[in-house]
Amino acid sequence: MFEETAAVTAEIEQLDSSAKQGANKPPRARAGRQPLPDHLPRIEHRHEPQFCQCDQCGHDLVKIGEDITEQLDVEPARFFVHRHIRPQYACKTCETITAEPVPPAVIDGGMAAPGLLTWVMTSKYLNHLPLYRLEQIAAREQVILSRSTLAEWVGRTGVALQPLADRLTWHLLQGNTLHADETPVAQLDPGKGKTRKAYSQGLSQQ
Repeated sequence: MFEETAAVTAEIEQLDSSAKQGANKPPRARAGRQPLPDHLPRIEHRHEPQFCQCDQCGHDLVKIGEDITEQLDVEPARFFVHRHIRPQYACKTCETITAEPVPPAVIDGGMAAPGLLTWVMTSKYLNHLPLYRLEQIAAREQVILSRSTLAEWVGRTGVALQPLADRLTWHLLQGNTLHADETPVAQLDPGKGKTRKAYSQGLSQQ
């Protein structure tokens, strides 16, 4: 019994000593605000004084420096329309009509510009936003994009990017060692009230 009491007493003394050591430690310095990235564009707003005379003595003021503060802002997704105008010219002699060809597009005959397709693919696969949410985002701007249309764009953009995927696969196979990983992901299944199991597969070389 005395041995148990001594062991408990020693443990209490050890905990008390650890607590005192922790209390004596200097407080951890708080991390300062990180500077805003240099690559972001800067929009300058200059705030000049309303009057250039000293309000104490009335003499002219002389600029001696500047005080600069920065605020981070964001511009939400903004929909706009590219209008391609191709004037038609005719020869009065032989009646030949000439016009510039239609600019190349990722989806021939489609209304989606490359920037819109990039937004859809990035939102779905990088930001993990389902297509019905993209449909809702567009609807708030009075732009009608159905889920079926978005799904078709995803598929056809994937076909357009297939040569790039093939090249990346070829590059991976050139390494001495190939690492593979398969991660289960819960995928939303609208209309069924539950999620289904999908898989994300990753490859890397060494």
